[in-house]
Amino acid sequence: MTILLNYFKHINNRRGMRITKMLLLANVISLSTGLAQEKMEGNSDFPLMEGPYMGQKPPGMVAEPFAPGIISKKGWELEGVFAPGMKEFYFTRDLGEYTSYNPDNFHPTVIGFRQENNVWKKYTEFKRKGEIVFSPDGNRMHMAKGYKDRVGDGWSERKSLGPMFDREDWGIMRLSASAKGTYVFDDYKSNDAIRISTIKDGKRQEPARMGPVVNSGKKTAHPFIAPDESYLIWDSEREGGYGDSDLYISFRQKDDSWGPAINMGDKVNSAQWDAYATVTPDGKYLLFNRKVSGRNTDIYWIDAQIIEILRPQ
Repeated sequence: MTILLNYFKHINNRRGMRITKMLLLANVISLSTGLAQEKMEGNSDFPLMEGPYMGQKPPGMVAEPFAPGIISKKGWELEGVFAPGMKEFYFTRDLGEYTSYNPDNFHPTVIGFRQENNVWKKYTEFKRKGEIVFSPDGNRMHMAKGYKDRVGDGWSERKSLGPMFDREDWGIMRLSASAKGTYVFDDYKSNDAIRISTIKDGKRQEPARMGPVVNSGKKTAHPFIAPDESYLIWDSEREGGYGDSDLYISFRQKDDSWGPAINMGDKVNSAQWDAYATVTPDGKYLLFNRKVSGRNTDIYWIDAQIIEILRPQ
């Protein structure tokens, strides 16, 4: 009788071990499936993007859409910009249903991504209040008349640049900063003027209107100054251009003046509206916007070697 009881105990123990193993295996399979599904989908809004430059194959010497079907879609996408370090990317999308007949339903929203473990994930979304341009050290997010500073893994609340810039009679859309702290910004309330403010003896200088090299034509706006101040890029509608606004570049001369405005050519510009240029912090690519048709505006990019080709020898 004792032998028989021990036999049944042995059978039950083995059956329990088999059940436990089966449960553990089921949990492992479920976890693996979940991770695989998360990896496949990336997140709820965007597909998986792995590797540098949001997982995109870099362009050559002819501009092409950035992340087509993911970032550049059939809609209104603007102002693509990488943060220094190349681990963050931001762009602006209209989350409303804007039409020329209903401008009140216009909701420009900044969407930010971070690269974690080689995978890009959306981490923030907020209402746009000024176009985003980063300081060269990556610690400040300029937003027109305001800015945010890095605080740990996030950003501070938006702060004002102060009364020198926060003027009711100035309509600043974009403000770009060099490593020396020079500010260059546009002003749609003053006949589309671009102004510059330098640092002298440690003090911020009153912004001055730039000369006719920059402030000529119509729709002159959205400046980007190189971190080392060796060039300035902006957009303007000028005689002899390709159609609507084109991108122009001016190089700093040996006497610190700005050289002639150079149209960036048909590898960059088109018969459509081309604007909002930025250069990736690693210096390798130029990102900008192009109106494709109607309200469809996309982010484009091209090898930044185009800048060196245009630089006077």
